[in-house]
Amino acid sequence: MPLAVYILGLSVFALGTSEFMLSGLLPPIADDMNVSIPRAGLLISAFAIGMVVGAPLLAVATLRLPRKTTLITLITVFGLGQVAGALAPNYGILFASRVVSALACAGFWAVGAAVAIAMVPVGSRARAMAVMIGGLSIANVLGVPAGAFLGEHLGWRSAFWAVGAASAIALVGVVTRIPHLPLPDERPRLKRELVIYRDRQVLLSVAITALAAGGVFCAFSYLAPVITDVAGIDTRWVSAILGLFGIGALIGTTIGGRVADAHIFGVLLSGVTASTVFLVALALFASSPVAVVALSFLLGVSAFYTAPALNARMFNVAGAAPTLAGATTTAAFNLGNTAGPWLGGTVIDADFGFAATAWAGAAMTVVALATVALSLRLNVRTSRGHVVARGTATGTGPDEHAADRTTDDAAIR
Repeated sequence: MPLAVYILGLSVFALGTSEFMLSGLLPPIADDMNVSIPRAGLLISAFAIGMVVGAPLLAVATLRLPRKTTLITLITVFGLGQVAGALAPNYGILFASRVVSALACAGFWAVGAAVAIAMVPVGSRARAMAVMIGGLSIANVLGVPAGAFLGEHLGWRSAFWAVGAASAIALVGVVTRIPHLPLPDERPRLKRELVIYRDRQVLLSVAITALAAGGVFCAFSYLAPVITDVAGIDTRWVSAILGLFGIGALIGTTIGGRVADAHIFGVLLSGVTASTVFLVALALFASSPVAVVALSFLLGVSAFYTAPALNARMFNVAGAAPTLAGATTTAAFNLGNTAGPWLGGTVIDADFGFAATAWAGAAMTVVALATVALSLRLNVRTSRGHVVARGTATGTGPDEHAADRTTDDAAIR
């Protein structure tokens, strides 16, 4: 794996820390800005929505620009957004800084994924994406708790300064280690790249990603009150249990990245099924402290076990538009990260209780599982059609195409 891919993973660590750290900083931000906690919570929603909109928007805007230059610009803008947040004198400027940071974050994710894919062989795409997603996992394990620690002891602004410093380190890495990738001989055309959205498999991949991510984060977003109010665990242990989710995510990403290149559909089916089982178990045994602790870890494993496969699958079906493929995956993940918590909040507002968020999440992952099955069925049908077409064109018999079927079976797996 090229060193440049790990530099991109380091950059994602800074991006992911900024994206998720506000969950532990809302009370002090609300006090300092003289706003309610729900209004402060809009800073999280603003970032997620900015990611959904920004990924395809920035991908299109930078389509014909050199990849390295684009990455340098975006990580710089992101870092300046953190500085603006740290210095924000009022809520409005802090909100604006989050939107700008989200747009830069989304663009970096999209372009960075395309660069990582371009630097490795086709058979290593999932491993390359696992490195980048690993940066996000480490952000949940180390970055988010560190941000909460800084916010508690040095004020919430110190967490923004820390992410700004991490962004500066990432910038140095991008400048010195990311190679200049040559532009294609034929300049990319937006109209031709947009054709990917006519492909059913691309749309199915978007749905799978959004539903799989949304199902897990529907429950995870409200895991803290489940831990304290339902399981009866002391609040002092909340950060440690959430950290277990991050450790599970890192383990899941590592395993998924190792096997997804050879067995994409196998990883998707097994991973989404496991998430469904764990969510149902969480809903049933939410009052058990031992079960909640164990399932927090297992949900991290299953959710991020599928992440490299979800990314690699999108690049496989949208190979003609690699930048838009990365942007679409980023948008799909954040669409799930927006819809899942919204659904969970709706369930809570309807007085079904905190544990019911796991039932809602399981409903989303069941739909995701059905969508994976549909995508696999279409993939098998298409692959068999290609084999028959080759056999008809050459006038050869079925046995003479054993090698072709082996190749197609490998692609299906």
